[in-house]
Amino acid sequence: MLEMRNVSKRVGAATHIADVSLTLERGSLNVLLGPTLSGKTTLMRLMAGLDQPTDGEILFDGGSVVGVPVRQRNVAMVYQQFINYPALTVYENIASPMRVAGVDKGTIDKRVREAAELLKLTPYLDRTPLNLSGGQQQRTALARAIVKGADLVLLDEPLANLDYKLREELREELPRLFAETGAIFVYATTEPSEAILLGGNTATLHEGRVTQFGRTIEVFNRPNDLLTAQTFSDPPLNLIEAKKQGGALLLGDGHRLPLPHGAATIADGSYLLGVRPHHLHAANPRAGGVPLEMRVAVTEITGSESFIHADFAGARWVALTAGVHNHDTGEQITLYLNPEQLFVFEPGGRLVVAPGGAAA
Repeated sequence: MLEMRNVSKRVGAATHIADVSLTLERGSLNVLLGPTLSGKTTLMRLMAGLDQPTDGEILFDGGSVVGVPVRQRNVAMVYQQFINYPALTVYENIASPMRVAGVDKGTIDKRVREAAELLKLTPYLDRTPLNLSGGQQQRTALARAIVKGADLVLLDEPLANLDYKLREELREELPRLFAETGAIFVYATTEPSEAILLGGNTATLHEGRVTQFGRTIEVFNRPNDLLTAQTFSDPPLNLIEAKKQGGALLLGDGHRLPLPHGAATIADGSYLLGVRPHHLHAANPRAGGVPLEMRVAVTEITGSESFIHADFAGARWVALTAGVHNHDTGEQITLYLNPEQLFVFEPGGRLVVAPGGAAA
């Protein structure tokens, strides 16, 4: 078990990590989710022992590891910027941590070939890294982490350089693989969709602080606050101010939304409503959908989906809709919203009602 107790990291006057407390169990998958510069890499470097905290304690299986050099810890780390030994073949790169650990030749060969098969590297085992593509070099570094048998495996956006099909395969395979080893698996990403696909636990980060930590699907469905909801929304969460008045939510432009079930008991007053883009629909597939008139700014068509950017009540919203929807700039359209899919936040950002009508 890895424990971080009130850990902070400052460099000069800048605070990179602020008062982080986390407990990561053996055999668990833990995602660090946040935008660039939110503190994910710094937090992983602290876990690995590459950096030391300014304040707080870091413990592994109950013993403090603060000040213990990384070479004395059983840790594997893979960066987005892959690192391999240029003079060694792919086979020897993968085998290197096991050779250092004195693993017998037969076991080394078995593990190398299993990892190479998983990562589609078998045809390249006799090549050196300079004769590989960037994606193949990244897979080599990842295979080396897999075979090491580390207690703590830290992956810092490791799939960014891989093609789409292989990324999807590995996102499904990696959690099972590391769970079987009993290692603590920490995976950093900027992509909410990647966190959801990986599952396990997720810690959302903002400016060096962990805003929430828990089961991934629970953090996604019930973020504690606006910052967490925004971190876990891509495309960005649509936001609009509203007043609760009796049995309705009143928007500034005159729109009137029925109250979600969980909002019946909250006090009248000002709130901030959040709507995830995939909860806006170009048609009305659900009973109770409220029509919202919007003016199109731009439409992005990916093939299977369309992103409709539109102006609504003085704000720019985005809808993620299935299929092809080709709207002209300036076109007036109607999008539908089920009020039960609203987030309702207090002005300070605390969640008071989650989608599904559940009071927070």
